[in-house]
Amino acid sequence: MSQVFKALSDPTRRRVLQLLRKGPMSAGDLADQFDVSKPTMSAHFAVLKEADLVHAEKAGKSVIYHLKLSVLEEALLGFAHSFGLGAEAPAPKEEIAR
Repeated sequence: MSQVFKALSDPTRRRVLQLLRKGPMSAGDLADQFDVSKPTMSAHFAVLKEADLVHAEKAGKSVIYHLKLSVLEEALLGFAHSFGLGAEAPAPKEEIAR
């Protein structure tokens, strides 16, 4: 979980995740949204991949990034529960025999 929070600690990486909520984007399209060098963006992408928040796939010469929202949700829920926040998960419903 600490890798997730390390990734979320940077505003650039948080903005990348916000952009990816709209759908997959190429590394170049993402980098165009920021006023930083391509090597700096590559370092941000590496941190996001290490935290398992994004999935990268090759598409020809491009790299396409996808948001792994389930990982982010799990980390945030775990964090909230560690502080006693959030509702308890509902007990599974018993199947009704017919």
